[in-house]
Amino acid sequence: QVQLAESGGGLVQPGKSLRLSCVVSGIAFRASGMDWYRQPPGKQREWVATITSGGLTAWYADSVQARFAISRDNAKNTLYLQMNNLKPEDTGVYYCHASDSVEWGQGTQVTVSS
Repeated sequence: QVQLAESGGGLVQPGKSLRLSCVVSGIAFRASGMDWYRQPPGKQREWVATITSGGLTAWYADSVQARFAISRDNAKNTLYLQMNNLKPEDTGVYYCHASDSVEWGQGTQVTVSS
């Protein structure tokens, strides 16, 4: 069973940065591609970024390209999302996800507002 524990969210002003973390257990983390998704208020969950198991390749949604960076520390079973130049439209609950899984964690709330 996959366990996903997101953290690092909070209230931040536009233009500022946050780094989200996700500690993963229950899978062979080093062999698993990983994703970040988010769910804005009143909207469906949307894909944000994907990183390959070795951490050498990543893909991003157009809305976050050049502002967000997904990374991983396989020795710590941890996935990260560095979010820079945050915008109000980045507000939502952020979830990490193992690509070969149907499990979701509780997410971490990110609110970008003045």
